Amino acid sequence: MRLFLVAAFAVTLAAGATAAPSIEACTGCHGAGTSQSEGVPSLGGMPAVYVTNQLFMFREGQRKAEPMNALAEPMSDEDLQAYAAAIVALPPPAYEGEPGEPARMARAEAAIGKHRCASCHGRDLGGDKGIPRIAGQREEYLGRTLSAYKTSERAGFDPQMNEVAGELSAAEIADLAYALARRAPGPAKP
Repeated sequence: MRLFLVAAFAVTLAAGATAAPSIEACTGCHGAGTSQSEGVPSLGGMPAVYVTNQLFMFREGQRKAEPMNALAEPMSDEDLQAYAAAIVALPPPAYEGEPGEPARMARAEAAIGKHRCASCHGRDLGGDKGIPRIAGQREEYLGRTLSAYKTSERAGFDPQMNEVAGELSAAEIADLAYALARRAPGPAKP
């Protein structure tokens, strides 16, 4: 399936993605706003600058995650921006599971305050410009990503996220991932 999506994406780029990109290759894995694939982030409602930056990092090999590297490699800067604009137009993710356990939700809220998550990700944790929306993200993706930031296995454009995540305990990571996945994201920001 992924090889087919890479091929479909290449055909889309050859046809001129900047005019009206087809994001079927994106939604095939990431969903139409809400990912249904374990370990694959939900992209709906992400800020355009953040999506553009991530695609750039995949294209340049600064982030390694196949098939994203292969998909982004032939993209021009204009393609990156066009695909980001199309992704931003997707609806923010919607959590459809059970409501969170009050104790875990309270511990997560305390960790959000303690580690100043809202100072970068926004009051509603919906992201802004180059900072991702974390509210409504998949739980296992959040846990894995926070752990990767903690160990510096994953780096952003600046080391701030690694510094903040380095302070997180394993229990805080689990509670944050749990609570953020169940938190409704605010409106998408360009």
